[in-house]
Amino acid sequence: IALVDLDRGEMLGMINGGWGITTGVFPRSRPEVYLPETHYSRGSRGVRTDVVTFYDARTLAPTGEVVLPPKRANNVLPSANTALSDDDRFLAIFNMTPATSLSIVDVEHRRFTSEISTPGCALAFAAGSRRFATLCGDGALLLITLDDAGHPTSKRRTAPFFDPIADPVTEKAVRWRDSWVFVSFGGEVYRVDFSGEEPTFEAPWSLLDGVDPEESWQIGGMQHLAIHEPTGRLYSLMHRGGADTHKQAGTEVWIHDLASHERVQRIDLRGPGLTVMGVPLAFGEDWLWPFDGLYGWLVDTLTTYVGVGEIAVTPDDRPLLVTAADYSGSLGVYDALSGELLRRVISGNFATVALQAPWNGMRAEE
Repeated sequence: IALVDLDRGEMLGMINGGWGITTGVFPRSRPEVYLPETHYSRGSRGVRTDVVTFYDARTLAPTGEVVLPPKRANNVLPSANTALSDDDRFLAIFNMTPATSLSIVDVEHRRFTSEISTPGCALAFAAGSRRFATLCGDGALLLITLDDAGHPTSKRRTAPFFDPIADPVTEKAVRWRDSWVFVSFGGEVYRVDFSGEEPTFEAPWSLLDGVDPEESWQIGGMQHLAIHEPTGRLYSLMHRGGADTHKQAGTEVWIHDLASHERVQRIDLRGPGLTVMGVPLAFGEDWLWPFDGLYGWLVDTLTTYVGVGEIAVTPDDRPLLVTAADYSGSLGVYDALSGELLRRVISGNFATVALQAPWNGMRAEE
């Protein structure tokens, strides 16, 4: 995991997350990073140990760990593999062996509390100070409530809120206030509000309202959604393609107002960067503003076919839209309100698979 300062255009440091792909969890109340990790005694084989490691968010030094059952899920985009309760107390880690469950860690007291079976339901989404939601194969949600010791007090399923056969949602949901926003392969937007005792489901609406079907616009990319919470803007990575092209990289970002459901802006995207044999290309100190020089010309000329695979938006009052692509070696940084490309920043990783924009004063994490 690479920590990147998007304003200064610097990679600040890295954390070794062990074997496989993982993402950090950033509490709002403590300057810490919680990182689910898998380690094998002989690198890629041998005795397996799963842990949650605690890191100092300022120095990136490890400060402790909690050992987990050795079964946490490893997948390509792990953003929903872990969720932190809204009061920063309990961490839920998704397990798949292929049986599914959640491991619960009390991060305040740094101890494992329980493993909760979630048959037919996967991933973890925070839904309150003592509640998590998981997404079920029939289109429903499984809600799990904890007591103050981190043990389950109830598990209950909702009615299905989407049709998993006709048009399933992707698992790449994004948080907006007390709601989670899911988008289906067909561009239907589903908002689930967890502010009450029972979740409520807003009537779905389409990202493609008013769009000519002949243009064949689709959602796409590995991380295709982002939200700027203060303005209630939903950013969606889009491309032109046929059915089942939802993993194809995007060429535009569409911005919708979550209150009115109207599309308010479109941003044309440019390649984030170039690598050769995994090494990012850069030319001199002024490469951070490459659209004025040789580097920008090379990127824009040679990466027109690549597209963007991941997006994120920083949560501040002057938000930045961050883009990444396979083997780009750097991040594209845009003004999230105007859509202007500001700079490209070397990330420290030649292949970016997930982007995070933490809330606790850290700038951005890849």
